Order: sequence, then structure tokens, then C-alpha cells
Amino acid sequence: MRRLVLAATGVLALAGAALADPMTLTPIGTYKTGVYDGGGTEIASYDPLTMRVFSVNASTGAVEVIDLSDPTSPVFLFAIDLSPWGHAANSVDVHGGVLAAAVEANPKQDMGRIVFFETSGMCSHLNDVPAGALPDMITFSPDGTRVLTANEGEPDDSYTNDPEGSVTIVDLSAGVAAATATQVGFSAFNGQAAALKAAGVRLFGPGATVAQDLEPEYIAMSADGLTAWVSCQEANALAVLDVASATVTAIVPLGTKDHSLPGNGLDPSNQDGGIHIANWPVQGYYLPDAIAAYSVAGQTYLVTANEGDTRSYGGFDEEARFSTRSLDPTVFPDAASLKLNANLGRLLTSTVNGDTDGDGDLDVLHSFGARSFSIRDAAGNLVYDSGDDFEQIVAALQPTYFNGTNTSNTGFDSRSDDKGPEPEGVALASIDGRWYAVIGLERQGGVMLYDVTDPTAPLFMEYTSTRVWTGSPSGGTAGGLGPEGIEYVSAADSPIGQALVLVSNEISGSIDIMLFDTMTVGIEDPIEEPGTVPASLPARTALTGIYPNPFNPLTSISYSVAKRTHARVDIVDMRGRLVETLFDGTREPGEYRLSWSATNTPAGVYLAVLRTDSLTQVRRLTLVK
Repeated sequence: MRRLVLAATGVLALAGAALADPMTLTPIGTYKTGVYDGGGTEIASYDPLTMRVFSVNASTGAVEVIDLSDPTSPVFLFAIDLSPWGHAANSVDVHGGVLAAAVEANPKQDMGRIVFFETSGMCSHLNDVPAGALPDMITFSPDGTRVLTANEGEPDDSYTNDPEGSVTIVDLSAGVAAATATQVGFSAFNGQAAALKAAGVRLFGPGATVAQDLEPEYIAMSADGLTAWVSCQEANALAVLDVASATVTAIVPLGTKDHSLPGNGLDPSNQDGGIHIANWPVQGYYLPDAIAAYSVAGQTYLVTANEGDTRSYGGFDEEARFSTRSLDPTVFPDAASLKLNANLGRLLTSTVNGDTDGDGDLDVLHSFGARSFSIRDAAGNLVYDSGDDFEQIVAALQPTYFNGTNTSNTGFDSRSDDKGPEPEGVALASIDGRWYAVIGLERQGGVMLYDVTDPTAPLFMEYTSTRVWTGSPSGGTAGGLGPEGIEYVSAADSPIGQALVLVSNEISGSIDIMLFDTMTVGIEDPIEEPGTVPASLPARTALTGIYPNPFNPLTSISYSVAKRTHARVDIVDMRGRLVETLFDGTREPGEYRLSWSATNTPAGVYLAVLRTDSLTQVRRLTLVK
């Protein structure tokens, strides 16, 4: 019988069960544009035919072409100038030797374009077709016969020019040269505004129709390419699209996350003097950015990164600090205490929701983003949410830099009053019959890895970050900052025959190339004794093995060091408390193994943490007694 061990954060681990070989993400290379805080690398797509990566550079508006034949040393080849077709590329995708780019107009409230290029040679232009206003994300259908863009239709800063959001469907069944585009809008729902609002869809733009307020952000498609799910972030909703008929069949509200429930805590203040993750009377809007789809046992599930973007413009701003709000004295008898900056006073809240009885004061407190990732079924029903895992794990691993911002290494706790670590990007990987989700943390940096094979009970696997908190962000020595897009490259498509994950870091203008491989767990593998020089130096620095896991009471933790570095290996619990430091000192290149005896340690879930000068990596351990 399998036994469930539940940590305080809600992270589930299976004990006494034969798990699949653990997977691990190991940084092996970096591509750098040298552009800081200018969107030098936002979205990237890999072409297996040419072994090239195509990356959007917002600072130039171009698409950079990168040779990835050696992932440890990516090389810039040239840039594709998009100016003949618009202002700048926002997103790219590749299929069958064809590159598709979503290009916004100037002003971005005008119609954009979808532009097609060859992926080989100098990437000759093939065709271009119209898109809606501000095409923000582009994707090929699984079979490559269609291309879809999420056209956000974002208003200008004065909120006087607010185009309709839409989805463009491009039919490529007769080839790229014969491509035809269909614009799918939401005007059919304009007469349903009252019903949609009552159901929970956030519609509140000044003078906006439903079609103007539904601003498509990201698209996920079913495996057969017949259905698309579109995240409408600011509206906190999903649009369900029948692709063949080019029809929106439903607008599904996503509801809220109750932060007063156990496992759903948050740290809501940047002025509380430390890390204080707790339950509060707050309903958090999910407001997802990236969305991805996968199938288990014939059922489709949707994975969302719940970032929390809002409508905040010069002409209209829905954000306000909780301390400035008028509260219903019956609902909030402790209002004075809640409004203290050390409690909820600093938390960003919505000014357009929460007055349920219409008397002018706040009855329900709504925050932005759920600080989590969620899994929903094809109808949009919530199946799983990661609760406060992200904040708890970051607190355990990086307590000195908890909820930091992505432009400064001195911003401890600076994002707690906003959206915390701010999950934004997500990619799914299918490997040996199991499914994995990689979620990027835009503010904190790094990526979380979960096994989501069971959509109702995902397993936290590891957190990996190339961020260097002692480096200079503007000087280019702080590692990966601001993960935006995440791209999975299967082993079959990879230039080296091993799966990769590409993490585009918007703020640092860099792409981290990570090897996505099985962690070595055999305890009989030869390990060089500390201080000796191995015959063959390790190619990378990483945690390489934990065996056995689950364990009782002894386990072995192996790691490799590629170059001389300071290394520290800790065991921490899921509340961030140090259990034991196994090593803290300088390591020469080599392979190392440490033992942890947990004879006097309570059963539960723990984290093995490797910290070096350029890497933070963590793996889950389960102690069974």
C-alpha cells in the first residue's frame, strides 16, 4: 500500500512506492545578448531540422537566429529584420522547417501580422497574413496545418483606444504560400456581459465591451488540434475555441484562490521585517499567463502559470494598496489591524471587485495572481493548485533573497506585497510515459520542476536557478534574471540526443540551456575521493544522485563540480529550517558523495540543497519511518 506524506506546504511525496527515475535540470550553456532590462530574450523556439534557436529580441524588434548544435556554446548567426511587416516581433514558433513570427504594429492597437520564414539558410520570407491587434503569442497546431495567435488587443495608456481582443487562425493545409487567415473575435458575447460578470469573469474596462475586455494572452491546443484554450489574463477567464469552425464556444471564469485555507498561505507585506507566510482573509485571482495542455488516460488537462497581470494604465488603474480601502466593519471587525503595513496594508488589491452589496465599501479582498501553478480539466474546473509551495520552497532555499525583484539583488521581500515570485512561463515534457511541468518564476528567477503524471497529485521534483545573488544585474554577472518563455526540446529533436529545456530570461537578456536528464542514483558508481583529480573532469556542476529515496534512515547525496568553486550542501525542511549542513567549503573539479543519517530526524519531506558560485539546485527527499 502506498503511503502519502504531506508536508506543511502541501507538497506531496509518495513513500514506499516505486517511483520513476528522478529527472533533473542541469544548466550546461548560456546565450547572452548583452541587453539588460530591455527584453533581449523573451520567447524562443527550436528547429530540429537546422539545430537553430529563434529568439525574440524586444530591444531591436528582430528575431535572432542562434546555432545550438553545441548547446554548451550557442552561437549568434544573424537577425531577421521584422520592420517591413510591423514594429516588433512578440513571439515565434517553429514547425517542419517553417518559422512563424507574431508582429505587432505601431501603434500596437492597429492590426498586426503573422510572418513566415524558412528556418534554413538566411531564413527567406515565405508569406505574411493579417493578425488582430497586438498578436502576443503564436503557436502551430500539433500537425502543423494551422497557426494560431492570441491577439491581446491592449488599450493605449490613456485608455481612449481600446481594440477588441481576438484569435487569428491561419490555415496552412494548402501550404504556406496559400495561407489564409481568419479573425475570431468575441463580439458574439457582447450581449452577455451581465451574465459573464455574475459568473465571475472580470469585465470592467472603462466603456469596454466584452470583446474589448477579453484580452487573449496565451494558447494551448488539444493533441488532435481541434480545440484551443485561450487564457484571457486580466479577465481571469479561459476562452474555449472550436478550431475547425473558428468559433468561441465558451468563456469560463477561473474563480479565486482562498488564501485563508491551510496550504494556501502567502507573505503579503514587504514591510514586515522578514518572511511571514501565513493564511489571510484574501481571495486571489489566478490571472494566468502561460497555459499548456496534456492528456492522461484520454482526458485533457490544462496547466497554468498564475502570474497575476492587471489593468494598470495612465487612464485607468485598478490597483490600490489595501490600507487605502474602505472596509465593511461587519466583515472586517479587525480592519485597523489588517491595514497595518506589517499585515495586509501593503498588499496590492483590486478596486473594481469586492463590493458585493454595492454600499461602497469592501466586502471581499481580492489580490492579483495565485503565486502558484494550477491544473484544470478541459472544462476549466480546478483539479490541483500548488498552494504556497513556491514561496515556501524559495523561503527554504534562498531566505536571504526571498521574494526579491528581478532587477536588483538587494530587494529582499520587495515583491511580497505584489505577486511574490510571480510564475509566468510553463512548458510540459513527456518522457518515458511520465509528464513533467517546468514553471518559471519571473521575479525570483529559476524554474520549478514537478511530475504531473497524476494531475490530482503532482510531485515537486526540484528547483534550479542560475541566478547569482552576489553578482551585478546591470553588469551581466547575476546569471538568469526574469524567466519569460520556456521551451522543451525532446531527446529525439535535440542536437545531442538528450532532452533540453531553454529558459529565456527577459531581464538579463540571456537564454539558459538546461540538460533535462535522469538523475544518476546508483550507489555503486565510482566516486572520486575529495581532493583528487578525476581522469575525466565533469562536464557540469549539479546534484547527480540521491539514493535511496525514499529512505530510512541513511541516504547518499552525490554531486559534480565542473570548475573550482565554493560549494555548500544543506538539508532543510519544508519550512526553510536548516536540518544539517553536510558540506561547506571549496571544491576542486570532481565527483563527490555525502551521506545523511536521519536516525533522529522525524519522517517527512526534506530538501537537499546544492549552492555554488553559479547555481542553486534542490531535490526532494522523503524520509520514511
